[in-house]
Amino acid sequence: MHSNEILRKKAKEIRSRILTMVHEAGSGHIGGSMSAVEILLYLYLNHMRVRPGDPKWQDRDRFILSKGHATPVYYSVLAEAGFFPKKELKSFRKLGSRLQGHPDMKKTPGVDFSSGSLGQGLSVGGGMAWGLKRMGSSGRVFVLLGDGELNEGQVWEAAMSAVKFNLDNLIAIVDNNGVQLDGTTDEVMPLGSIGDKFKSFGWDVAQIDGHNIDEIGKALNLRHQRPLAIIAKTVKGKGVSFMENNHEWHGKPIDDVQYKSALKEILK
Repeated sequence: MHSNEILRKKAKEIRSRILTMVHEAGSGHIGGSMSAVEILLYLYLNHMRVRPGDPKWQDRDRFILSKGHATPVYYSVLAEAGFFPKKELKSFRKLGSRLQGHPDMKKTPGVDFSSGSLGQGLSVGGGMAWGLKRMGSSGRVFVLLGDGELNEGQVWEAAMSAVKFNLDNLIAIVDNNGVQLDGTTDEVMPLGSIGDKFKSFGWDVAQIDGHNIDEIGKALNLRHQRPLAIIAKTVKGKGVSFMENNHEWHGKPIDDVQYKSALKEILK
């Protein structure tokens, strides 16, 4: 377990790595990676039962990055947790690298599902959770979804089936940053109350500040007898003033001047 203060320091390191990876690769998704930093750090360093030296351990907890484009934060945290060397992050999105633009479970240690096509993660997570229950495993399944991704109808089919099969070992975390590819979620497809939607499907729900490590920990440790949805209010592009809440930084390369400015702001 890491203290909240250590995790806050690591969050700055992770954000600086995200910037460096995308800058060196000349492509990648910064905005939605920056919004999920504290969530993934807490999951991998303080909460999930995993063995970096044995990534296929049968009774491990599983994680699905349903918003599969946010690999800069995913790979950075996997490296921080010890699944592969941090120096390998330099190969992000480069020819022959196992750190591709979207995660590949056949190539990258620690990746439990090859994601990228939005809307699929909760269905797959539900299947995993059901399978673990049938095997008598204590493993849990955590699924990180983007709020723009909730436009996909498959998400709500999965939400229904999770309650039908009593999947109390399934935890959905919504990175509720309010911004998607080409605008705000309210402009593109208004979601209303995400928490109320999950409640109406029969889920237990927690609503938190997704950058507050203490709130993240409390939500993940809630005792629940039904599938749990954690609605984490976050800021797209968190930590860099010219990126925050700006849809242009969903998947935009960063030039030298912007990189230096952003890195200075993150590390101050």
